[in-house]
Amino acid sequence: MSQPFGISCSGGLNTNLNQFEMLKNPGLARKLLNFEVDPDGGYRRIQGYQLFGGENATRPNGSNRIWGVFPYALGVVVCAGSSIYYSENGESWTQINYNTGPSGALQGDLSGLTELDRPDQTQAQFALIKGATGYATNPYGTLTIATGEDKIANFLIDGTGASRTFHYVELTIPAAGKYLEHHDKHLCVVDAVNEPNTLYYSATNSDRDFQKTGSGSVRLTDVIVGIKSFRNSLFIFCENTIHRLDNINDPATINIVQITNDVGCLSGYSVQEIGGDLVFLAPDGIRTVAGTERIDDVELSSVSRQIQEIISGVARFIDTYVINSTVIRTKSQYRLFYSTANAPYSESRGIIGTLTPNGYEWSETIGIQAHAFVSDYDGLGIERTYHGDKDGYVYVHEIGNSFNPAGVETAINASYTTPFFDFGDVGTRKTLKYIRASLSPEGEVVPYLRIRYDFEDPDVPQPDDYLLENIQFPAIFGSVKFGAATFGATNDPMVRQAVEGSGNTVSVTVFSNTVSASYSVNGLYIDYMPSGRR
Repeated sequence: MSQPFGISCSGGLNTNLNQFEMLKNPGLARKLLNFEVDPDGGYRRIQGYQLFGGENATRPNGSNRIWGVFPYALGVVVCAGSSIYYSENGESWTQINYNTGPSGALQGDLSGLTELDRPDQTQAQFALIKGATGYATNPYGTLTIATGEDKIANFLIDGTGASRTFHYVELTIPAAGKYLEHHDKHLCVVDAVNEPNTLYYSATNSDRDFQKTGSGSVRLTDVIVGIKSFRNSLFIFCENTIHRLDNINDPATINIVQITNDVGCLSGYSVQEIGGDLVFLAPDGIRTVAGTERIDDVELSSVSRQIQEIISGVARFIDTYVINSTVIRTKSQYRLFYSTANAPYSESRGIIGTLTPNGYEWSETIGIQAHAFVSDYDGLGIERTYHGDKDGYVYVHEIGNSFNPAGVETAINASYTTPFFDFGDVGTRKTLKYIRASLSPEGEVVPYLRIRYDFEDPDVPQPDDYLLENIQFPAIFGSVKFGAATFGATNDPMVRQAVEGSGNTVSVTVFSNTVSASYSVNGLYIDYMPSGRR
């Protein structure tokens, strides 16, 4: 007599548990590549990326690497090679690192001014301040740019249309800047080249002056690798310690508090705020800095135990990787990308941590070379996600059904693999009759189904892959073209596939390598027949 067995896809990727521990958790994934965890359940194949500017896209500075990208005003500011550029369409770029002086210059007149070359640019950080900027017609705020060994730059666009003015000014104090953060009326800067142990903060209500009232600096005994404003304090991440700067506006009580002396941060480019907390890459995993209920107290905890094997590999070779991260707010996701400076697109990897009611759940990416990466709001208040690569291209992220490195359409290789599970009794052999997969297609999709028995024992016959055809894309009035979907189809169809083979344990893989639409795998229903004990 056949027996039913159901799996709900939840828990995300887990590379930490051994095979027998995984038997108890069939909803986890032992492989989750180019999928993301849905906070409401299920695993969704990620979307792709396309050239910023589409078919008419151009690179801002030839094949020179992209050091940073940030949505500003109605377009994007990009650090590439030894210059900084602005574009609203990705087809034409305006170089902005010209000596405009405080009064600025019309956009069309910039190229006639003296270029302020930036030959030592490295990874860029940006800090945007809105509100009172001293320019009555500027609705976008002031963007501060730090690129490592070059001078800190202030940029803003004043006015609209053909008469708008571009303002670009480079600061002389501090001499350079690598890490930036706006905190409680001050611009905070770390000059990692000349003073790697020192944090500078500007005069009150200024993002340019580091000498007038309210400005100052604090010196630590550890090398600073990142800074982040959190609640009422500025958190200072060092190589081996973490500190907190309190009361920045009161010279009498300004204070440095050491949070920990045995946990450091591997990369300041990993520090992000998500879900009312700070996350960062530590030697032993992705950690959070959580404010506890006690006043002025914090708690540090690891949230990446499930993928410790992956994080340990990143930590081991941290000096060879370009690290970048961002938070996609609409998805409650923390994304971190890592690759060597000259790695091909196909070897560039990343992790996605989705904040769910049960904590962080993880997955992996491959094929996204995000040497610069950002998700933030543009001048219209719309969240935009961009990344840049080593070859000078800028991409719109989270769009389309394919990857497009250097404008070459590439299939998204996605795979979800369950743990091996024993249906409650590892000693009984089971013969599978059919599997029903609960999928949520977002267009026409044709994934594959793979069955493996007994921990992929080579002495056990393993069936060929099955193509899941005839997945009906539901017609939603007003959202699809006539004839492109099926009227009356459900949003989450159950696709039935007859299967072959038998074993004591079973693992199921759903995978695709196409330019088709995204889809979610919500769960699996397996009909099997016990075949006796051995």
